[in-house]
Amino acid sequence: MSKFIELSETIKFVNERIETKELNLKNYISTENMQPNKGGITNAIKLPPAKTTTRYKKEDILISNIRLYFEKIWIADRAGGTSSDILVLRNKKGYNSKFIYYALSDINFFNYADVTSKGTKMPRGDKKAILKYPIPNLNLKDQEKIADILSTYDELIENNNRRIEILEKTAEEIYKEWFVRMRFPGYENTKFIKGIPEAWENVKLEDVCKLVRGISYSTKEIEKDVGVPMLTLKSIQAYGGYNYNGLRFFDGKIADRHYLKENDLVMAITDMTQDRRVIGQVCLIPKTNYDDLVFSADLILLDELKIEKDYMYALLRYGGLSEHIAMFSNGANVLHLNQRILNKIRIFIAPESLRKEYEFKHKSIQKEIGILEIQNQHLIKQRDLLLPRLMNGTIEVK
Repeated sequence: MSKFIELSETIKFVNERIETKELNLKNYISTENMQPNKGGITNAIKLPPAKTTTRYKKEDILISNIRLYFEKIWIADRAGGTSSDILVLRNKKGYNSKFIYYALSDINFFNYADVTSKGTKMPRGDKKAILKYPIPNLNLKDQEKIADILSTYDELIENNNRRIEILEKTAEEIYKEWFVRMRFPGYENTKFIKGIPEAWENVKLEDVCKLVRGISYSTKEIEKDVGVPMLTLKSIQAYGGYNYNGLRFFDGKIADRHYLKENDLVMAITDMTQDRRVIGQVCLIPKTNYDDLVFSADLILLDELKIEKDYMYALLRYGGLSEHIAMFSNGANVLHLNQRILNKIRIFIAPESLRKEYEFKHKSIQKEIGILEIQNQHLIKQRDLLLPRLMNGTIEVK
């Protein structure tokens, strides 16, 4: 029996159609709401104008067919529809869908699909070439064993993500109760003028921080695993959180001001879509496995803060300031935030005693989130090291 078989023997491309009126923002998948580096999906921003789209079913494998090096892949946990830029694969009888998903999650598949893709400006995967990709020729029982092993890692990662989401919601609710609904400690004895507490200040962004833009680079200075790790736009998730799946590695000249440290506050200042899903969003840098970390020119560091970082993060993340800032962006295909305009944006800030009280609560929550993020980094690394070894038989399943 041959050790490998072509992908075409295990799956087929799906061309079934579904009416758009049957879809919603949770089950419509396009390349925009698929996360890079096998990060799954987020909710769509809007539904397509077309009357019908490609149908997918639960356990179908979805792959973004644009710029395959972004490694956007997802095994469906629901039924729905996709844009025309998504490949929908369905397993044939005798083959485990999760096993095929993991075989295609291997970096070797994305390298192969990228090399065999067609087009220069917007390269797309070649379906005929993809169908020729070799995957391990294993019996169904062994396929299931491998899928179960790798699924254990993904389930732990997903469980951590759910816990992170709950913690984020807790921090958000405290902020909104105190600074949006204005039920902060001592509000009963506070004088309000036109809905704003008397002691609050109205300041410009440049009054409370210095904005430092990240590193501009050429493609020659970016490698997959060489150089200093670089936080990029892909690392800022649409919901305003962070992940390290989008890290690149920079092999050029670095100024001291571009190094990040734990608890630094970073904001996205460009976006590849008019939907403004990421632009203006922020993240607090957690403790990482990297001694050095820099950031790209798509991001800006809010440096030399004169107010508490946790409060500033919450003001942007929970107080609607990120969405307000995003409205100042401009551009045709790529949106940009102008640094001069950013500096002049005005904000209301609470008195220092109240900011510090919120900071104390927020720091304890962020510490828990940071621990979970580090756990996820380890789990992802272990899974991605194990995956190719299981697929090529270096590690046998029993």
